[in-house]
This record gives sequence, structure tokens and C-alpha cells, in this order.
Amino acid sequence: MEKELLLMIPGPVPMPERVRYAMLRQAINHRSAEFGAVYADCVRVLKTAFGTTNDLFVISGSGTAGMEAAVANFGRDKDIACLVNGKFGERLYKISQRYGKAYEIGSDWGTPLNLSALEERLEQGAQVVTLVHNETSAGIKNPAKEVGRIARKHDALFLMDGITSIGGDVVEVDTWGADVAIVGSQKCLAAPAGLAGISVSSRAWERLCKNPPFYLDLAAYKKSAAGKPMETPYTPAVPLFLALREACLMVEEEGMANRIARHLKMAQAVRAASKAWGLSLFPKIDVKHEYSNTVTAFSYPAGVKDDEMRAIIKKMGIIIAGGQDHLKGKIFRIGHMGAVSAPEILATLAATQHALRKLEYKVQGNGVQAACEVLG
Repeated sequence: MEKELLLMIPGPVPMPERVRYAMLRQAINHRSAEFGAVYADCVRVLKTAFGTTNDLFVISGSGTAGMEAAVANFGRDKDIACLVNGKFGERLYKISQRYGKAYEIGSDWGTPLNLSALEERLEQGAQVVTLVHNETSAGIKNPAKEVGRIARKHDALFLMDGITSIGGDVVEVDTWGADVAIVGSQKCLAAPAGLAGISVSSRAWERLCKNPPFYLDLAAYKKSAAGKPMETPYTPAVPLFLALREACLMVEEEGMANRIARHLKMAQAVRAASKAWGLSLFPKIDVKHEYSNTVTAFSYPAGVKDDEMRAIIKKMGIIIAGGQDHLKGKIFRIGHMGAVSAPEILATLAATQHALRKLEYKVQGNGVQAACEVLG
């Protein structure tokens, strides 16, 4: 049998066998008590991962579907201030352009957000704020708590993309005042791609827009979830729900505090390797912005070509990510989210170190050893 490649990208991520096997069973009735129990398990664990007591639903669709549901239900025909410092903040801005009057508050990818400009836009009447908490395109974690404070100060709704942080990093939806928050199943939860979890505050429900999309009508999801058994309004991706339930049970067994600590340690190990190699991390952080704890973005040193380096690493059975759009060829990214731990991290770092040396980059120190000291 051909050996599976190890995915060390910012999602999808490797799925544990328990999660994969959950999809192999025969189909079940999506209007049955059995499916309702599966859905209830997912919601219970996800509320802990989100840090919320708000309503929470799971829709059949990727994280982008969750983004669109948030904007379409709560941003239609409103002034929307969109914070952008990476590809996914840009995506929320593009979605917002289709539903409301969107204003891009942009910064260079991987640089701090312009929170002063956000304040100005809110003072001019913006009613909704969008933010990507963890911008994997650039490896930067944005200050969701501060953005939530600013939005609440101006009585604006706060829509937060937590797609690549929920389930792997500290997220406190209720404390931060995120009126709508989103997670993707194939990221820190280590489930298959194709589902999105969405939480909605009571404050957001009070400002629900008229004429929502048919399939992404969150009021319909609320009504169906309130039934006995819990249901979705339309036919769900049942095998994916079964897998997500298993992934959520694994999250619960590990404990969120332990899971967050594991992700942090892996991130610290990768950053220690970067320092040992003498490589620069791509993001420019400040006192409010941090390096991502679920993906690390490195700037390529002069003379090292992206396609050559990632090809060497792939030949060793590991996939890492390059840059997107205008960052293509300028950065590479190592994902460390989901169910991976020391063995996968050390294998990836060893392959990366080998590739750098093979491409004649003068590695300053032993990055694998530096990572071992963090992980040991």
C-alpha cells in the first residue's frame, strides 16, 4: 500500500483513526434520535471550545460557508468595517461587499491591524465589524479581545472568524463579545473538511437581517436545533457529523486546557527551530498581536526557492504549505494544529532542516535539537 503523506499545512490536518473509522458505518436517518444525539454531542463540546453559552449550530459547508452565513444573516444592508491583514480577512471583506456597504481597513499581510482606523469607521456609523482571529495566510494572531471591546463601545456587532484557532488556542467568545463566531471542522478539531460551527449571541439575534439566504438561514437552524431530537433544517452531511462527533469526544477526553497547552508547546518548538536556523518569521508583531499558535510562517532566505524546498520535503513524505497570492514564493508555512504532537513536529522539522541544507542555506544551528528541548 502506498504510504500516506503527512499533512503539516494549516488544514486540512491529519485525522485520527477513530475519526476516519466513524465515517465507514452505514448511513443513519438524519431525522432520528440517533442523529440528534450525535449533533448534541458536537454542540456540547464545541461550546466549550468556543468559550460560549450562546446558541451554536453546525452547518454542512466549509468555513467559508460559515463566513457567508455570518455576514448574510447579520450584515445585509449594513455598514460593515472589515479588518484585513491576510487572505482570509480579505475573503470576509469580499463576502461583505456582496451583502452590505463594506469598508476595508487594510494592513499589509502579516502586520498589525489599524485599530485607530477601526475606531474612526465606527464613529462614522459602521454597524458591524469583521475579524479573522488567527490569520493563517501570514501566521499572525489578531487581538480579538481588543476588537470586541472596540465594537461593543460603539454598539456594533462583532463577527469573528475563529476557524483556525477554536479547538487549539484560547478563545473566549462570550468574554470577548464576539456576537457571531465560526470554526472549521478540518482545522484544530482534526475532523474532515466540510462542516462549520457557528455561535450566535442573543444580541445578534435582535439584529437579524431580513431576507437571509435560504440554505444559510441561521434562524432555520435555530428552530431545528430546538426540537426533540436536535435536527438541521436541511439534509446534513451525515458521515461528516459522525466524524466530527468522534473528534469532539477526543477533544473532551484530552481537555481543552491540555489541548491548548499542547498546541502552544508545538508552536514554541517550531519557533525555537526557526531561531536556531537563523530564519526570520514572516509576521511583524507588536504588543497586541502575536505569532499564531496553530501555524508558523517563515520568510524564505535568499537563494532558496519555494518549489524546490517543498519538493524535497514532499519526497520525504511530508507536505508543508507555501505562500498564497502575492506571498507565493516568499514564505513557507508549517501547520501544527489538530491531533499532531512531537513525532510529527520533529519529523517535519528534520525534513525542513535537510531541505534547507541541501539547497545550500547555511543553517546556523540545529533546529531539531532546539525543538526537542522545548518538547522534551
